[in-house]
Amino acid sequence: MAASAKGSAPLTLPGYFVPFITVTALFLAFGFVTTLNMALVPHLRSIFNVGYKSAMLAESAFFLAYFVFSAPTSKLIEWIGYKKTMVVSLFIQVVGCLLFIPAARLVNFPLFLTASFVVGAGVTALQTSANPYTAILGPESSASVRLTLAQAFNSIGTTVAPVFAGAFILTDPTKFATPAAIANTVRLPYIAIAGALLLLGIAVAFSHLPHIDQPPSSHPAKEGGARASRSVWSYRHTVLGALGIFLYVGVEVGLASIAVNYFKSQGMSSLKTASDLASLYWFGALVGRLLGSWILTKVQSGKLLTIFGFCASALLLTSMFTSGSVAIWTLVLCGFFNSIMFPNIFTLGIAGLGPMTSKGSGLIMTAIVGGAIIPALLGAAADRFGIQHAFVLPLICYLYIAWYGMWGSKPAKTAFSS
Repeated sequence: MAASAKGSAPLTLPGYFVPFITVTALFLAFGFVTTLNMALVPHLRSIFNVGYKSAMLAESAFFLAYFVFSAPTSKLIEWIGYKKTMVVSLFIQVVGCLLFIPAARLVNFPLFLTASFVVGAGVTALQTSANPYTAILGPESSASVRLTLAQAFNSIGTTVAPVFAGAFILTDPTKFATPAAIANTVRLPYIAIAGALLLLGIAVAFSHLPHIDQPPSSHPAKEGGARASRSVWSYRHTVLGALGIFLYVGVEVGLASIAVNYFKSQGMSSLKTASDLASLYWFGALVGRLLGSWILTKVQSGKLLTIFGFCASALLLTSMFTSGSVAIWTLVLCGFFNSIMFPNIFTLGIAGLGPMTSKGSGLIMTAIVGGAIIPALLGAAADRFGIQHAFVLPLICYLYIAWYGMWGSKPAKTAFSS
């Protein structure tokens, strides 16, 4: 079971450690790209003078790609394998990054959203292939440890991205004469990112990643048997896990996207300082994942997920009913408790699926569309009621995640049950 990682279980199978390191580098890449897209929210507000709800459409466009492309990516993995899918996904991201150039030149809001959507499509394909590939590079009992460790590299990217955005994109809008001049600040950064992703795609294409069709521990499904004919929707823990990912991604992205504006509303005057502080939200996730990969060798992943869910809920409640530094830092600390949520919900959700792992992964990756819906709802609530009152929505998300860890993640059936 992925529900508990034993200290005696090896991190990877023999000969798979170098491929594991290669794939973790991809986690860093899509973490950086995803979080950089969140920096567009305050930037679009400056360029187009729109409210939170409209600016949050940049996140909605990005994460809508998960709903559209997760299932097709699962099919693509079946056709060309994990490695080639990863390469294709990186090249799609290159195309999306280059689309920001005409979007900035034309100061065109729909084109900004289109670029975000294309980048999101590439990140979707990369996540849908890299997460299950990492999970099956070793024993199922240590899958949550591998994914948590890989997600730590993801957190390096998410920590660096706000600093990068603050230095090169989120400049003081009063220093520019026109919206076109503000929009122009995205061009060079995205050209550089496109070049880096192109080089990374070429490097992965020529790297040695073993071809894996299904988890090593799985048994072949009998022709016409129950395992072969079951729908992935019949696995309760997988479906509830997909809902958990929907809410987790929504709350993490929503809080990160509104953080800069929230910090300013709590007395922070500089946009750059607020962006730098937002990077600490992601740095907390990095620390939590590094620490969590060790804790998971001692504590069941479901139990740890519940503890972290309740702790995040308590911090968010505190931020809702305080102001100034306390309100700011309690929100920042939510990043630490977000840290182990994705890898643990994911591994709990695909536990016991065997040859249906790619289908379960596709379903769970589709649920990342929560990053399109929850932030939009949060933005609409913030426009109408204020940011702190709008935090009721992410609070509900955290409470569900805590419930899933202890109770909702128990498999009612697996691919190996009779």
